[in-house]
Amino acid sequence: MQEKGTISIHTENIFPIIKKFLYSDHEIFLRELVSNAVDATQKLQRLASIGEFKGELGEQKVEIKVNKKAKTVTVSDNGIGMTADEIKKYINQIAFSGAAEFIEKYKEKGDESQIIGMFGLGFYSAFMVSNKVEIVTRSYQDSSEPARWTCDGSTEFEITKGVKKEIGTDIILHIDKDNEEFLEDYKVREILNKYCKFLPVPIVFGEKEEPLKDEKGEVIKDKKDNPKTQKVPDVINNPKPIWTKSPSELKDEDYLAFYKELYPFSEDPLFWIHLNVDYPFNLTGILYFPKIKNELELNKNKIQLYSRQVFITDEVKDIVPEFLMLLHGVIDSPDIPLNVSRSYLQSDANVKKINSHITKKVADKLGELFKKDRKSFEQKWESLNLFVKYGIIADEKFYDKAKNFTLLENTDGKFFTLDEYKKQIEANQKDKDGSLVHIYSTHPNQQDAYIQSAKNKAYDILKFEGPLDNHFVNSMEMKLEKTKWKRVDADIVDKLVEKDEKNESVLSKDDEEQVKKIFEDAISDKNYTVQLEALAPDELPVSLILPEFMRRMKDMQKMGGGSPYMMMGDMPDQFNAVINSNHPMISKILKTEAEDKRKELATQAYELGLLSQNLLTGNKLTAFIKRSVDLIG
Repeated sequence: MQEKGTISIHTENIFPIIKKFLYSDHEIFLRELVSNAVDATQKLQRLASIGEFKGELGEQKVEIKVNKKAKTVTVSDNGIGMTADEIKKYINQIAFSGAAEFIEKYKEKGDESQIIGMFGLGFYSAFMVSNKVEIVTRSYQDSSEPARWTCDGSTEFEITKGVKKEIGTDIILHIDKDNEEFLEDYKVREILNKYCKFLPVPIVFGEKEEPLKDEKGEVIKDKKDNPKTQKVPDVINNPKPIWTKSPSELKDEDYLAFYKELYPFSEDPLFWIHLNVDYPFNLTGILYFPKIKNELELNKNKIQLYSRQVFITDEVKDIVPEFLMLLHGVIDSPDIPLNVSRSYLQSDANVKKINSHITKKVADKLGELFKKDRKSFEQKWESLNLFVKYGIIADEKFYDKAKNFTLLENTDGKFFTLDEYKKQIEANQKDKDGSLVHIYSTHPNQQDAYIQSAKNKAYDILKFEGPLDNHFVNSMEMKLEKTKWKRVDADIVDKLVEKDEKNESVLSKDDEEQVKKIFEDAISDKNYTVQLEALAPDELPVSLILPEFMRRMKDMQKMGGGSPYMMMGDMPDQFNAVINSNHPMISKILKTEAEDKRKELATQAYELGLLSQNLLTGNKLTAFIKRSVDLIG
């Protein structure tokens, strides 16, 4: 038997297109061929289970061999095989899916979703790295004869009678000069580990040594008491990863061991969510909450997407909500649409449904953990708050659930839910307009002077040190009625929670004008506006405040916010230098007759304010220290 012909395609020559455009990454040829081999193996298992194949299945596996001398890579399976006619149909008619016909034929017998079998374009990815490809195959059908197909990358092929004795298929790739890296064992193993790590059929590549054991399972040793070893086929994959099992079969140790398998050098996760959905879409997987601090970009792209245990990508931004992109783990779904090369996701209704389902599962899990063990939840909040706050900002449906377990932590280390905190501050932090004022600190150590002043008024101070907290505050102001949020240094303490109360100044109007002029001369900086306020005598003589709206705009600018104000370039800090007219030091400055001495004292008071905001650096700090020594002396 010998036959020559032309491959049936819709363009003059598809191979240059495959090499340059269709598959962006050359290494995925091995994923496609091994996946096809697994499909063929599963098909034979399926036929055997329904009585259509009565022969011996034998040891089901897919084997990859590299022959550097012959410059070939061979992918072998003992699956369903093909007849010469099937080769013509499935291989020569590009883009025809053998799986579609196979599933149609056997769908009445159930479980058709377990069979994939994509011949056609997946197979032709072999020509990205080869100057010739051979198929040596024998069908499972009793009367069939073995067949051999060869093609050199043109549209011409040749089919001849084969000599293969066993059922199955060998795909032999003659690697071209530009791709000889794929003849290196380490490279092949690297690709198999990436794409085929969890395929449902054992994938064998090379051999490994393992201890020789007796019938009781004990290691056999030689006369020198060294263990005897033997070479065995090296199975590089885990055919039954835990996401394919029922949660009831698994213990915590199984989930932790699998996490180590995925991320060998990572700290144990906080907890995990086992996804197991079969309607209205098929979705399995395990999502882990890692221990994280505040590095937003640190661990993105750690969720791996599989389609029936074949690795597709770790770019899952359409499937997983953006606020959960810092999760780790695995998602497996045959219902996620991929383009023809399986390299990119295509957005459709199923993707949106899966995205919504994952959001709901995460919210439900967090709510469950909060109710079950609040203390443990509080201990994990340092890592969890980034997910929760991001979710609240990004997703209204998530907020509806998350508002019950969102925690606010104050500077004393106490935690409150949103409702609990409302009750905590209701009596003392309601302003004259009836709004509850949430006072917070972004750098408790740096802002300690302001915190202490606020605490002297029995105000409670929240701790907001995260990278998303500026956005979170804006979001909360819109979501919660009659609330204001102010950083502890956004105003003088008497105006953080504005009430109908006013302190009297010990200075006359003329004295106040004179003090203002003294400090304007001493500061001499257009970015600082001098204002006088009658505060308690034990407050700082000079406080530097950056108004809340101004600081928020600055923070949004740093994070790339889209406000039209941000187009104006970096905005300078516009501080208010608030002079406490009731502080004894201000009266002392006013009474000092020598102008240079008066200016020196005013500068010292102003720089004390700078120091309290951590704004005194460089030669100004050096001068301040020297001046302080001189004044004490």
